[in-house]
Order: sequence, then structure tokens, then C-alpha cells
Amino acid sequence: MSAPNIVTGFQKKTRSVTQIRGTKPSFHNSQLLVSTGVPSLDHILGGGIAVGTVLLVEEDTYGNYAKVLLKYFIAEGITVGHEILVTSADSSPEEIIKELPGPMLSEPEPAQKVESHMNIAWRYQDLPPVKTMPASTGFGHYYDLTKKMPEKLLSGSKVTSFDMKDLLDVEESTSRLGSSYRNLFLKLHEVIEKNGYTTTQAKPQPERNILRIALQSVGSPLWTSTKNLAANECSGLDTSLTTFLYLLKALLRQSYAVCVLTVPTHLFMDRALTKRVERLCDAVVSLEAFAGSDKEQNPAFREYHGLFHVLRLPRLNSLTCHIPESSDLAFKLKRKRFTIEKLHLPPDLSETASRSQEDPVSNIRPKLSGCSSQAGGNAKLDF
Repeated sequence: MSAPNIVTGFQKKTRSVTQIRGTKPSFHNSQLLVSTGVPSLDHILGGGIAVGTVLLVEEDTYGNYAKVLLKYFIAEGITVGHEILVTSADSSPEEIIKELPGPMLSEPEPAQKVESHMNIAWRYQDLPPVKTMPASTGFGHYYDLTKKMPEKLLSGSKVTSFDMKDLLDVEESTSRLGSSYRNLFLKLHEVIEKNGYTTTQAKPQPERNILRIALQSVGSPLWTSTKNLAANECSGLDTSLTTFLYLLKALLRQSYAVCVLTVPTHLFMDRALTKRVERLCDAVVSLEAFAGSDKEQNPAFREYHGLFHVLRLPRLNSLTCHIPESSDLAFKLKRKRFTIEKLHLPPDLSETASRSQEDPVSNIRPKLSGCSSQAGGNAKLDF
């Protein structure tokens, strides 16, 4: 006897995901992601930068490596056909576009390790090798710093640039926003509304695109007029940067746009201002370059150019954020590309290396106050 056909009204609930070129849905929260142009950075952020968010890159002392990351972000947008908006006060936006790296035709091959006869502990011999770089997922592209972006891609892309000299007003701003920040926000709002990047505007899905906003050295003294600088020194309080970030974040939440900005936080005299700026951004990373510091001559860091710190990750459609595999990260700028890897110290320094390196534990150990022999910090214990 055959079973009767049972008809139910149950239907599997499916969520439609917007398909836009150069994007992919997040595996964690189904948020639409775009690539930063650095696959290793995409892996750290949980797959890429979420559309409608702000990524803050705290610049290194000289700002060279942060500028490289910004160029990668712009180059990825041109390669996939996104619209670009660039603003800079330190250098001309046209020069940044001309210096963009060209895409690689094939993925770089991992370096082959040379077999060595170094003896290690027996319990570590059967462990698999540690992967310093994530495996390729087919999302994003690799770029060669020794090559320029082809003119064919540049001519076919839509790039809008604003010079900070044109955004500065001679008259002093009476609002909480400085003249440059106010004019830049109005320009961003105009581009988003005019080109149909808001989520409320009805537009066919094939015509949807992403707006990439690249802002260099936001918060530097070049972003403020002379009159406003004098007024800020007298009052001791400047809310232009924080107000601009608050409005920018609210604007991007309702648009198909993503922003990457670099901020020279090492120039801020007030540490509280740095914390407020970090809280107003969705994701925050910091670059600590070894150039000009004591770590530059340290043989333990000879393979790297600086440390990479992840200070904040976005929490979108979820109670928790993505947790990277490791928090000990370092970056290196090779001849052709910029990579972020897990920090691995050498197992042992060479015999000729100097052993007079300062003990890092002694720097962390608090010094005791009092009359005992332990007050010196490195003195032996008395029993």
C-alpha cells in the first residue's frame, strides 16, 4: 500500500543576497564584502571589508606603509570596476592614481624552504608546518609594486579626486565641522546621492556598483586652516575630526560604499582623542614600522619591516566579531608586494649575534618601591 501524498505549506526560508561585481557574501554574517587588495589583510578582517563600514589604518611614523595599503585598496577597486573617490592633503590625488601597482597575471608561488639539518625536540618533529599566509580563496587580486596600473584600466574606470586646497575655505567655519571636513562631507553626500549609491534608491541589480572612498592622512594639520588651528590652540578642543567620522559612518550605513582612511595618530597629543577616533570606526588596524626604532637593528626582526596590530574588528549582524587565528602579526614589504604574516621569531640567534639585547621581561616587570634589595628591579632575592 503506497503512502498518501501529504501536501504541506512549509517552504524553506531563503535570504536573497545582492550580487555586485567585486563583492561576495560573508560566511559569518552574510554581509556583503569587498577586498582590500591585500589577501592576507582580507583573511584577518574575516574575508574583507563589509560594505557600509569604515576601516581605519593608523599610520606608521613616516606614513609610507599606510600609503601602500591605500594604493592597494584603490587598485583593487579599479581592477573590479568600482567607482573611486580619492582625497589627500599630503600629496596630489592624481599622483596617487598614477603610482598604483599593476595586477599580477598569476598568483605568487610560496617560497620553498631549504632543507636544514637543525635538530629540534622530538615532540615537535611530527607537527605540520605553520602556515604564515592564508590559502588563496579566489577573492581579491595580487599586485606587483614594480609595475604600474595599465592605462586601459585607468581610462575605463571612474575616478573622482578632491584636492584639500580646494576644500579649505578662507573664512573660518562657525559649525562644529571645520571647513575642509564640512566641504568634503558635502561632496561625499552629493556623489552618493547623484550616482545612486544609497540603499533606498530603486535601481536594477545589474546596474548596482560599489563606491570606494580613500582618504589619506585624515586629521593631520594640513586638513585644518590657519585660523582654525589658532582657535583650537586657544580652546584646546577640536571636534571636527570626530564629528566628521560620526557623520561619515551614518552616511555609509545607508549606501553601497566603503571607506578606508589613514590617520596619523602619532601626531595626536591627547590619547583620549585617539580612543574616540577608534571607537567611531568599524575596523581599526595599526602599523608599527621598525624604521628609526631600536627594533630595526634587532636580529629577531630582521625578516620583517614592522608589526601589524588589530585593534578593532566590526560586529555586524552578530553579537561577536571575527577572531583572527593569531594576534602576533608582522608585515614585510618585498620588492613586488606587501604581505602580512604571523610573527615567528627565530629558534636561536647565530653565535656571532650580540647577546647584549635588553631582556623584554625586565621591561614588563614592575619595580618595587621600598628599602629592600628588590627595589632595584634586577637585584637578587634576599631570603
